[in-house]
Amino acid sequence: MSDLYAMKWKAAVDADDFPDHPADRQLGVMAASERSTLAGRLAPDIAAEQEKVRWSDAVILQFPMWWFSVPAILKGWIDRVFTSGFGYGPEVPPPYSEGALAGRRALLSATMGARESAFSDRGIHGRLADVLHPVQHGLFWFTGMAPLEPFAVYDANELPQDRFTAAKQAYGQRLDGLFTDEPVPFRSLVGGDYGRDMRLLPGAESPGTAGLDLHVHPQA
Repeated sequence: MSDLYAMKWKAAVDADDFPDHPADRQLGVMAASERSTLAGRLAPDIAAEQEKVRWSDAVILQFPMWWFSVPAILKGWIDRVFTSGFGYGPEVPPPYSEGALAGRRALLSATMGARESAFSDRGIHGRLADVLHPVQHGLFWFTGMAPLEPFAVYDANELPQDRFTAAKQAYGQRLDGLFTDEPVPFRSLVGGDYGRDMRLLPGAESPGTAGLDLHVHPQA
């Protein structure tokens, strides 16, 4: 477990993350992170977190939703830990497939102050699946992990004891199914559904499908 606040986690990517980077050279983050990752020369806090991910069978991100995303400290954990050569890049398998971190399950568990109806298909905030798509698809699936449907606790600012008890039980059930529940069936980049331009091929979707649903396999 990584309690980022207790760890006083540094959220910003900078040259200190790559100890061998020359001080007089402009920092190109992707290139520097790949060199340091492949050489085993990342900052110790990054290397320790990467080892936890390598060790894991599943990754769970627990967070309060702030401004429709993860808090800055967690975004900084993502930015610093998922380096080129570890989570993405030319030295690892292609993204959106059985990629660099394949074989792991992934779960988002989020608390939010808004009511559930506001995150519905006609809700003012948009569907929760769309709001969390950058993490579900753009982090988990991009790196090869199999994301499960998110777990959400709504109206979390004023949660009476009976709803807290119900949420706790529901979360326990989700954890019980961590390795048996079906993951979100995102399409694979290398499965023949996309062209060389990384666009979904015409006719691959079911009639009427649009938006981010295009990237979910229609047979699901």
